[in-house]
Amino acid sequence: MFTKILIANRGEIAVRVIKTCRRLGIATVVVYSDADAGSLAVEMADESVHIGASPAAQSYLVADKIIAACKETGAQAIHPGFGFLSENAGFAKRCADEGIVFIGPNPGAISAMGDKIESKKFAQAAGVSCVPGHIGEIADTAEAVTIAEQIGYPVMIKASAGGGGKGIRVAWSRQDVEEGFPAVRAEAKASFGDDRIFIEKFIESPRHIEIQVLGDKHGNVVHLFERECSIQRRNQKVIEEAPSPLLDPATREAMGAQAVALAKAVNYDSAGTVEFVAGQDKSFFFLEMNTRLQVEHPVTELITGLDLVEQMIRSAWGETLAFQQSDLKINGWAIESRIYAEDPYRKFLPSIGRLVRYAPPAEGQQDGGYTIRNDAGVREGDEISMYYDPMISKLCSWAPTRIAAIDGMGRALEDFHIEGLGQNIPFLAAVMDEERFRSGQLATSYIKDQFPDGFQGAQATQAQLDILTAVGAAMQRVQAARARSQASGLMGPARDEWVVAVGSAKRRVKVSGQDGEVTVALLDEGRSLSLTDIAWRPGQPVFRARLGGQAFTVQVAPAAEGFDIRHRAAKARVLVLTPRSAELHGKLPAKQAADTSKLVLSPMPGLVVSMDVAQGQAVREGEVVCVLEAMKMQNIIRAERDGTVKAVNAKAGDPVAADEVLVEFA
Repeated sequence: MFTKILIANRGEIAVRVIKTCRRLGIATVVVYSDADAGSLAVEMADESVHIGASPAAQSYLVADKIIAACKETGAQAIHPGFGFLSENAGFAKRCADEGIVFIGPNPGAISAMGDKIESKKFAQAAGVSCVPGHIGEIADTAEAVTIAEQIGYPVMIKASAGGGGKGIRVAWSRQDVEEGFPAVRAEAKASFGDDRIFIEKFIESPRHIEIQVLGDKHGNVVHLFERECSIQRRNQKVIEEAPSPLLDPATREAMGAQAVALAKAVNYDSAGTVEFVAGQDKSFFFLEMNTRLQVEHPVTELITGLDLVEQMIRSAWGETLAFQQSDLKINGWAIESRIYAEDPYRKFLPSIGRLVRYAPPAEGQQDGGYTIRNDAGVREGDEISMYYDPMISKLCSWAPTRIAAIDGMGRALEDFHIEGLGQNIPFLAAVMDEERFRSGQLATSYIKDQFPDGFQGAQATQAQLDILTAVGAAMQRVQAARARSQASGLMGPARDEWVVAVGSAKRRVKVSGQDGEVTVALLDEGRSLSLTDIAWRPGQPVFRARLGGQAFTVQVAPAAEGFDIRHRAAKARVLVLTPRSAELHGKLPAKQAADTSKLVLSPMPGLVVSMDVAQGQAVREGEVVCVLEAMKMQNIIRAERDGTVKAVNAKAGDPVAADEVLVEFA
């Protein structure tokens, strides 16, 4: 077995590979850029080598630097993780030429399947059903428009070397192609060093289902069943699960057999994924093959009990697979939620910054019969950089059934606390509570269908209204008791009757109890709320307790006359008022929001790629104002109203902050 492996990657996947190597007794080396100098991966690895500046094109995508680091440290093999050079056949061949083992498929398999254009040609020749499209390189925007109109809208514009949701756009019209083709090409060049583009028909309301395959160097290939990855935003996976709620045993067997046949045809000898687009009627078409480890591999590990990183290492060493297809079974159900640094309340725009607080839920078996796993490459105090993917961690739950796994994920998301930047935990929690998701009626259009106007949180259910009311009253009681103990002089008896206002709902309550147990009597409803096992003290951002015996966690922060409290996707300003104060609040005029309709604000920190308007120019609603780049993604900013440009405050190449005024209208 190898004694030392170099990891040509960063963040979560570098940490993931280190953990397996430690268990196998293999020493590790990580390479790192300027931005990752103080990263968790660097701290955990046995050795580390600096390979350049923060942009990936100057560090993680430079094969010469990675090969040099491998030779310098005496590493025998390179694990590429996912992204960067993981699907670069030239890099895999270079490793072989240098006498270094590439922990992944052989260069021939990567060439045949890793390149999206070549994989389509190969699959068609092999008789695999493919999505209709133009399988070939496209020279320019004009040719892209011609091809798109021949295929018929909608079409998907995709980078040949794309992955991770980058280098991909859906075009519904000629204008979308004219705007999207150059954006996809730019993303592809920046992220993968390859700007070749192809176009295929976009199948509406499809499901994204992929088969995990695993091969060795002796001709053996098995599949590890499927993952469903239909919950996507901007073509980037957000929630994945294994197995799929769509498939029956016959369809699962057919998809698995096709994936294995395709892998055997190219002598596939590592972990890889054959992706399919599936109809609601269980029909399926080959989409592409990812010749690497997938981000969502943990859900497969949870239902099979296999360590895919270990299997890749063993295959690269030359070992024969230790099992056959008949030995593999599906055990239970697993869900993965990708925790991203993005603001769901602002159309999921990237949110870079420092993790001022980072407190993930406890891992392992939990009360309730579910298991939690959290794959992360960060610690509290780390910075989420603008140079790389904004994923913070991958939170996974496992349980014997799908509903139990979903419920376990919901509880884990409650327990996950992050401060310092925007994050998508409230959105993920909302999906876990959504009836359509829970019923398994999925499609890649799910987020657009269920949240057509964007995400604004969720209306509190009656049960959540009870939680918010009880927590607000209990926190007020703790704070009042502390204030009384610190005060000097004579004081009257403690107040126990309050009005708790959650939005427009006002409830008269009477509060009693202490030391971890509080009863909140709802005076106008003839019932009481019993809080037990309270774990909170002033200053803590998380309040844990049981309400009626049911465990819950809420995120809390002090506010004038009360608290800001969030339970899953429901958040509210909870006011705890005296009866007189509550009466006066009803007479206060509502605060009017500032008028920003004449301003185009930067929705995120980033870099201005192009400014497409000038002072004095007439602009129509929906026209492109500028293009911003953040997290390697090109973001098109459009005018939200008709108007004439009064001032332009930024130009191409300028860095801008969130909410910075880019353009002013007269």
